[in-house]
This record gives sequence, C-alpha cells and structure tokens, in this order.
Amino acid sequence: MILTDRIARAVAAGVVIQVFRRWAKPRVRAGTRLHTSAGVVEIVGIDPIAAHDISDADAHAAGERDAEVVTASFRGSPDDPVYRITVRYAGPDERVESSRRVDLSASDVEDITAALARLDRASRRGPWTAEVLAAIASHPRVRAAEVAVLLGRDKDSLKLDVRKLKNLGLTWSLDIGYEISPRGAAFLRASES
Repeated sequence: MILTDRIARAVAAGVVIQVFRRWAKPRVRAGTRLHTSAGVVEIVGIDPIAAHDISDADAHAAGERDAEVVTASFRGSPDDPVYRITVRYAGPDERVESSRRVDLSASDVEDITAALARLDRASRRGPWTAEVLAAIASHPRVRAAEVAVLLGRDKDSLKLDVRKLKNLGLTWSLDIGYEISPRGAAFLRASES
C-alpha cells in the first residue's frame, strides 16, 4: 500500500488516522509497517466497510474534504470490497538517517559490497546493482519508466530493485524519480578508489 507524501505527513502529524482502499482482497494486515516519505506508518487494523457508510467525518479522519472525494478516489472494480485501514505513526524511517551518513569506514564499504553481491546473486536476471546505481547517479530525478528504458528493463521490476537499494540507504525516492543518497555517493566514491 502506498501513501502519498501529503497523507504520510498527516499521519506523522496525528491528523490522519485512517485511509480507505478498494481491493479485491486486503493487501496489508494489522502490524504491517510501511516506510513512507514521512517515516514509518503502522497498520493498526483493517476492516471492511460499505462505501456508502463512509461519512464526511470518516473522510476528514482520512485527510480528505468529504466522503465523495474518498469514494471518487477508489481504483479497481466497483464490485471489489472497500476497507477502512487504521494507521498510526510509528516513528522516523531509520533508513533516512543511515542514508545521510557519508563517513563510511572500510567495514561499512565491505558490508555494503557484500549486501549488493547478495542481491546480485539472488537475482534471476543476474547482476544488476552496479548498473542501477550508475544509472541513478547519472540520471537523478528521472522517472522510473525512463530509467527502465535506459536499462532495457520493465518499470515495475526496476522499482522493486531500487527499493532494495533504498533499504541499504544508497538511494532516495523523490516525487519524480530517484537520486543517490549521500551514503550511496560515498559508497560509489569508495568503491571506485
């Protein structure tokens, strides 16, 4: 489940306590933690609700003007059930702090190198981490679809791979595209020398 930057920040501020989604089946469960642009958001609960039972007060608690705005935003089949997903802010995203670190020790560089090698070995398409890091470094703030074309890949698999790099603190996801984090830039410099 993806939360927009606006909603993620409202959850972090305690203003938004729920969101609504229409899905064929639930895509999250209570206890799931989402890494968002505003920090970690925890799924507290998920309950089915009839779309016509969503009130304006429910919409306000979801950061929207009224129930009509909420129901108009639903994707998927009109026959799919609607879910009320209760959320809470669980704290800052530890990856953000890690991604800002530029003072990498030799041990840090070895650990990152080993983690990237594990990702490369686990991939069905073969080694990809160096190529994706280089593409993001060379094309910051470029849409995922365009980076995928540059690499001869499909957008969805590229986005999954970039998320793996982000989990290591090497990249940042932006409103449009990606960029190498300060930690990622420090790693690239260290691995080139």
